[in-house]
Amino acid sequence: MLSPPIAPMLARPMPALPPAGRAPMLYQPKLDGFRVIVFVRDGAVYLQSRRGADLTGAFVDVAAGGVQFAGEDVVLDGELVVLGPEGRLDFGALQQRARRRGRTTTAAAVAHPAHVVVFDVLEHRGRSLLGRLQAERWELLVELFARRALRAPWTLISCTHDREQAAGWLEPVYASVGIEGVMIKTVGGVYRPGERTGAWSKVRAYDTTEALVAGVTGRPSAPTTLLLGRHGPGGRLCLVARTTPLAATDRALLGALLTPAGPGHPWQDVRFSASWGSREPLEFTPVEPEHAVEFRTDSAVDPARGGGPGRHRHPVRFLRLRTDMDPETL
Repeated sequence: MLSPPIAPMLARPMPALPPAGRAPMLYQPKLDGFRVIVFVRDGAVYLQSRRGADLTGAFVDVAAGGVQFAGEDVVLDGELVVLGPEGRLDFGALQQRARRRGRTTTAAAVAHPAHVVVFDVLEHRGRSLLGRLQAERWELLVELFARRALRAPWTLISCTHDREQAAGWLEPVYASVGIEGVMIKTVGGVYRPGERTGAWSKVRAYDTTEALVAGVTGRPSAPTTLLLGRHGPGGRLCLVARTTPLAATDRALLGALLTPAGPGHPWQDVRFSASWGSREPLEFTPVEPEHAVEFRTDSAVDPARGGGPGRHRHPVRFLRLRTDMDPETL
C-alpha cells in the first residue's frame, strides 16, 4: 500500500497545445488551487500537500467526506479548491483556510467550503496503480465516481479528447473563473512520482493588459524590473504586478524615460514583499507614474480587499510602452 508522502507527478510547460492528429490525448483544465494527494483508509482521510505537509486538520469538511468511500480504500491525486461567491475559484480564501487549525476550522469550512477536484487515482483497494496506463487509470476513476455516486467535497475533473474543446479552456472567459490553462496527458503514460516527464504537459492561459510604471528595482536609469500600478477606489495607486527581469533593450528604452519620484509619491513609505508569500522586503525606487505599459500575464490574480484592482500572483512580462494611453485612466 502507498503511504505519505508521495511526490506528485509534474507537467512540462508548453507554449501551445500540440497540433491535432497526434496520438490520442486526455485534456483537462488546470485549476487555481492547491495540489493534494488524498489517502482514504477505512473512511479516514489524510490530505498531503505538494510539498508533503499534512493539510487534513485545516480542511475538516474534506476529511468528513471520507465516509463516502466506506469499504473502498483509495489514493487520489487532485486539486484542492474553494469556490467564491461569484463562481470563481477563490485562492485567497483557500490560502487562509490552509493556515487555520483547531476550533476555527469548522466555521471556516461553513463560510468557505472546500472541494477536491480529482484527476487521477494512484491506488485502489490496496493495489498500486502507478504502473498502469493513464487511460486505464482514468477509466477506473470515472467508474469509481459513478459507482459510489460521489458528491461534494469530491468532484471529477472535466476531461476531453477534443483538442478544440481544450483550446476553449484557454479563453479569457475561463480564466476569469479560475481556470489557469490546460493539462495534456498521453493515454499511454504511467504515473512517475516527483518526475516531470513528457507524459504530462501544461499550457497556461495568458492575456495582456495595461498599467502604470510606478516603481523599479535597480536604477531608474537602467531598471531591472518594473513595479506596475493602477488606480483604485478614491484614486489610490495600487500595486498590481511586478515584471520579470527586463531585456537590455527595454532597460535602455525605459531608463531614458523614467523619472525618480519626488515627495508625495503614494509608495514613498510603502513596503512590498520581494515575492508572493515572502516576508522579505523588496528594495525598490518609486518613479513618477507617467508612463503606461502593456504586459503579458497568466490568470492567477488575487482580488484586492475593499475593491480595486487585484494583484497578479506571478511575475508578468513587459511587452511595450503604450504612449497612446492617458495615465489618468489607469
